[in-house]
Amino acid sequence: MTAFLDTNLGVFVLILAQCLVVMVTILVSLAFLLYMDRKVWAAVQLRRGPNVVGPWGILQSFADFMKFMLKEIVIPAGADKVVFLLAPLLSFVLAAIAWVVIPFSDGWVISDLNVGILYIFAISSLGVYGIIMGGWASNSKYPFLGALRSAAQMVSYEVSIGLIIIGVLISTGSLNLSDIVRAQDGRFGLLSWYWLPHFPMMVIFFISALAETNRPPFDLAEAESELVAGYQVEYSSTPYLLFMIGEYMNIVLMCALMTILFFGGWLSPIPGLPDGVLWFVVKVVFFFFIFSMVKAIVPRYRYDQLMRLGWKVFLPMSLGWVVFVAIMARLDVVGYARFAVGG
Repeated sequence: MTAFLDTNLGVFVLILAQCLVVMVTILVSLAFLLYMDRKVWAAVQLRRGPNVVGPWGILQSFADFMKFMLKEIVIPAGADKVVFLLAPLLSFVLAAIAWVVIPFSDGWVISDLNVGILYIFAISSLGVYGIIMGGWASNSKYPFLGALRSAAQMVSYEVSIGLIIIGVLISTGSLNLSDIVRAQDGRFGLLSWYWLPHFPMMVIFFISALAETNRPPFDLAEAESELVAGYQVEYSSTPYLLFMIGEYMNIVLMCALMTILFFGGWLSPIPGLPDGVLWFVVKVVFFFFIFSMVKAIVPRYRYDQLMRLGWKVFLPMSLGWVVFVAIMARLDVVGYARFAVGG
């Protein structure tokens, strides 16, 4: 077996197996996270939520999946059929391959790239094309307007997210996601993580992640009262499912990035307890819960408020924070100048 893995074919089979394991795990996890999402909304609104399909309704997401798989694919008569079908596939694939560089634990990563952050930037920047293609190919003004809204929104908040991450990179001295986690491994457990020295940017990163993934209160690209669900309104069956899976994979990816950048990834919050993938999963689920709570209790912004918040508030603050962190790192202030790895 060892001899086979040393061959080119063996390496290919091993990488393929790792990709399948990660992909299946994420997709199955999405089913239960979506169930949790709906249960949180139901609890806030004093209703039951999914409670029929399976024990306590836990199989509701799988029933919805089968419903989408078995429905007829309807393509509008005036649509560009190739682009119409390619758009959801592109959104799904880009959301999936972003997970290649996410470290679930020490050494538990498909590709431990030295430029993992740049890879995430590149993939997230391409994600907007799937939405634009879907809105344009539908040959309808409502999905087209939704696509333009979503594109402007994603581009706007990617800028502030990028500057926030630059502050973390200055403190770490590495673009590798695993190294960013290791740089937060200190004697004081959770007090050694970057959420404390970078607290203002941690809050802005969370809010920007809501806008980047079209989550309330920034779901203006899918505003039912104006755009009847936005860029995917003409989609049905499996293409619609691919859009939704891609969107939820991006949401969980943002939760994972918050965990890695500010909350120690797989590290234990209490000194002495063993580190591991369990801590990573707990933190990601916690942030997903916060995403769900925001959707349930925060009213929607107007679009002009959304743009003003991104360009006139978050951009200057995140740019100023980069300068501040650079000064703190130059002065070797604890928390801002670790350079534990690669520096």
